[in-house]
Amino acid sequence: MNQQQTTTPRSPIALYLSLPILSWAFYDFANTIFSSNINTVFFPFYTDEVIGTSVARQQVASTFVSYANAVASFFLVMFAPLFGVWIDRTGYKKRFIVWFASISILATFMMGVFGGLESNSLIWGVPMSYALVVISFVIAKFFFNSSLVFYDSMMSDLGTKQEMPLISGFGVAVGYIGTIVGLLVYLLVSDGEFHRAFIPTAILYLLFSLPLFFINKDVPIPKNQRIKGSFFDGYKEIINTFRDMKSHKSVFTFMIAYFFINDAIATTIAMMAIYATVIVGFSSGQFIILYLVSTISTVIGSFVFGYITKRIGAKHAVTIVAVLMIVSLIVAVFAVEQWMFWIAGSMFGVSLGSMWVTSRTLIIELTPEDKRGQFFGLFAFSGKVSSIIGPALYGTITYQLQDYGTLASRIALSTLIVMTVIGLIIHLKVKHDSSIQVN
Repeated sequence: MNQQQTTTPRSPIALYLSLPILSWAFYDFANTIFSSNINTVFFPFYTDEVIGTSVARQQVASTFVSYANAVASFFLVMFAPLFGVWIDRTGYKKRFIVWFASISILATFMMGVFGGLESNSLIWGVPMSYALVVISFVIAKFFFNSSLVFYDSMMSDLGTKQEMPLISGFGVAVGYIGTIVGLLVYLLVSDGEFHRAFIPTAILYLLFSLPLFFINKDVPIPKNQRIKGSFFDGYKEIINTFRDMKSHKSVFTFMIAYFFINDAIATTIAMMAIYATVIVGFSSGQFIILYLVSTISTVIGSFVFGYITKRIGAKHAVTIVAVLMIVSLIVAVFAVEQWMFWIAGSMFGVSLGSMWVTSRTLIIELTPEDKRGQFFGLFAFSGKVSSIIGPALYGTITYQLQDYGTLASRIALSTLIVMTVIGLIIHLKVKHDSSIQVN
C-alpha cells in the first residue's frame, strides 16, 4: 500500500516500526557499511599500505584514492539522469536496487580476492593486484551509487509528505548505526593487510540488504500507461526538463547549490582516513575510534535534524547544516593537534548525516510527484558531477604539490571550504516556503 494515501497521521514509533520503512532503512544500514568500510576507511588504508612508502608517495596514494572515486562518479554522471527517467516510466525501484546492489557486492568481494594475490607485474606503475582492486572498487562504487538513485526515490512511497523528514532521518540514522557494525571488521585487520576487510564487508552488505530485497514491493506503472520509447530516449527528456527550468527554478537552484556542497562531502568522505593518519598523525586504530565517535555524532544529528527539518522546514535546516560543515572544515585544515581533529570530525559527522536528511526532504518538497524520479536522478547527477570534480581537484593538488609534504593536503582540503561557502550562498537564493512546517 502506498502510504501517500494514508489520512491518519502515524506516531513516530508506528512509523519506525512499519515493516516497509524498517526494511528500507536496513538497506541504508547495508550500503553504509560499504560506504564506510570501503570508501572511507579500508580502501584508503590499503592504498597507503601498498603505495605510501614515503612522505611524497603518501601524497601519491591520496591521488590514487581521489582519482578512483572521480572515475566511479564520472560513470554515474552519465547514467543517473536516465535512471530517474526509468523510474518515472516503469515505476520499478526495488528491482533495480536488487540488481545494482548485487553487482556492487560481487565487486566488493572481488576486491578482497585480488587484494590477496601476490604479483610482481606492474600496471600504471603499481602492482597488478592493486590495479585490479582499483578496477573492482570503481565498479563496486558505481553500482552502489546507482542503487541509491532508486533507493532515495523509494522514500516518497513510504509515507505522507508530512512524514518525509522523520522517515529520511530514521533511514540515515539506521544507516550510520551500520557504520558501527561494519567497523567490527577492523578486528580482522588490526595488524595490517587491510585487503582482508573487503570480503567480510561484502558479506555484511549482502546480509543487511536482504530485508529490502524480500519485503518491499514495487508498484509498477501498468504497461498500457507507460510512455513508449527507448531507454536512451531519456536523454531527450532530460534536455526537455532543463528547457523547462523556469517552471522549476527553485529545485534547479538547489541542485546547483548542492553541487558545491556535495563537493566537500564526497571529497571529505574519500580522503578522511588518509588525511587523519598522514597529516594529523592518527594511527589506524586511533582513526577507527575517531570514526566511531564521528559516526555516533552522525546518528544523533540525523535523528535531531529530522525533527528540526519538520519544525523549521528543509531549506532553513540545510542552511544550518552548511554553516556547521564550513566550521568543521576550517578546524580540520588548521588542525595541528589530534584534539582539534576530534572536534572537526564530530562536527562533520553531524553535518554529514543531517545534509542527507535535509536535502532529500527538500527535493521531495520542491518537486511534482509525477516527475520525482526524474528529479532524483538529476539530484544524483548534480551530486555526482561534484563527486568527480572534488576528488579530482584534491588529487591533482596533492600530486602537483607532493614535494611540499603535508602542506599539499592542507591546501587541497581548504578548497572544500570555498566550495561549501559558494554552495551556501546559492542555496540562500532558493525561494521556498515549506509546506510541511509544523509549529
